Amino acid sequence: MQYRPFGQTGLEVSVVGFGCWELGGKYGHFDEKEVIDAVQLAIDLGINCFDTAEGYGFGKSEELLARALGSRRKDVLVVTKFGILYPERERGRDSRRSMALAAIERSLKFLKTDYIDVYLVHWPDISTPFEETMLALEEIVQSGKARFVGISNFRPEQLQSCMAARRVDVVQYGYHLFDRRMEQEIFPYCQEHQIGLMTYGSLAHGLLTGAFTPETSFDENDWRSRGGAFGLKLFTPENFATNLAVVEALKAVAARRDKSVANLALSWVLSNPAVSVALIGFRRPEEVRASLGGLDWSLSQEERAEIDAIFEKHRVDVAPPVWLET
Repeated sequence: MQYRPFGQTGLEVSVVGFGCWELGGKYGHFDEKEVIDAVQLAIDLGINCFDTAEGYGFGKSEELLARALGSRRKDVLVVTKFGILYPERERGRDSRRSMALAAIERSLKFLKTDYIDVYLVHWPDISTPFEETMLALEEIVQSGKARFVGISNFRPEQLQSCMAARRVDVVQYGYHLFDRRMEQEIFPYCQEHQIGLMTYGSLAHGLLTGAFTPETSFDENDWRSRGGAFGLKLFTPENFATNLAVVEALKAVAARRDKSVANLALSWVLSNPAVSVALIGFRRPEEVRASLGGLDWSLSQEERAEIDAIFEKHRVDVAPPVWLET
């Protein structure tokens, strides 16, 4: 396993992180025993970053992660988030001080721990001053209930507003071959200010696993069945076939290096020096082991140009002028 500095936190984070969104119940089916085995194997292989959230099933993901970690919790970095899916609030978002202080207690309970390594605001709550939220996060740090704090999915100007109130230690954004929007402003800002950067969706939410076919359909409880993915229409009927053709072409590039398309996708994400850790949603031990194939090699400039040419040939815009669904 390779490790990188986690911004200015002083922590060293594994370049591959274990994403736990799937464990919340809105990402298809999974077997709990396989997940627990996958977590244990991940730790054995050097993965030390596990990312979950209150919004992933309101305790389901956090509770399963806690069971899977067991006595090894002290050996890893646990990241969780709060601030979404509250029906009584506009767009379901609430980052007020009162919610931050209540949510951290819920997460500590579900995760069976007395501290969170990194505590993030899941999505921006524009009805609450960012200063109030950031000062609440600082209060949580001072209480010892979180070591570091940050934000996820905030626009560039919102990130800057948060930084003005309290340093943002870590951020989290989507980033993969089909989505390069964050390269424009967010990544340069994070590098300039030495902010730890977590990226999610490394395999384009399953698209870059190479396992999908034109006949693939998603269960009703799977969010991908709605077609959209953070402002991009990756899985809509009009785009799915084209995106699968792109993946098939990428497989040929990867095969020449005796790698899978998933290995290629991960290697590509990690080639960006702004990235601290790339999250992958693992459900089974074999998926964890297979991910290591993305670490021991790097793409050449010629291969990167060939990859870009594939997207251009199929007219797939990887950085459209649309933001996340904020």
